[in-house]
Amino acid sequence: MKQLIIITILIGLVSTMGIAQQKKSDLPNINVKTLEGKWISAKTLAKGKPLVVSFWATWCKPCIKELNAVRDVLPDWEDEVSFHHVAISIDDSRSENRVAPFAKARAWEYEILLDPNSELKRALNVANVPHTFLFDASGKMVWQHSGYAEGDEEELFEKLLLYASKK
Repeated sequence: MKQLIIITILIGLVSTMGIAQQKKSDLPNINVKTLEGKWISAKTLAKGKPLVVSFWATWCKPCIKELNAVRDVLPDWEDEVSFHHVAISIDDSRSENRVAPFAKARAWEYEILLDPNSELKRALNVANVPHTFLFDASGKMVWQHSGYAEGDEEELFEKLLLYASKK
């Protein structure tokens, strides 16, 4: 009888956790900061097409490798599919003034945003950077990946092809 009660409780907990995870799978209505200092809602980033969100930091070497790799293939990707890509820095407010020149020096063409208080990072359960998300055109999370190894950008592109409209 005790085992049945424990199993029932565990099933209830797992079900509840699944519901909580579903609620966190959409772009939250949390503000992030543009490089110009304007605050915008993350919920508006999808712009009616798939959205790639890359969390990164200026001090993170794997982040820089990943964003450089995406920079190198981005023109080819954009020739094939319609999507939006943003790189969101988690550098804190003390170092956020280094983000724009850092990105410009690397010729990153995608939109760079700031999450100086890590609110979006926490809302999406980002533990470590780099952490990349793919949201469909409605803002629902469809894929995520933590860390970076050479070639991971190809997996991202494969997933992007599933959710983006071809040009």
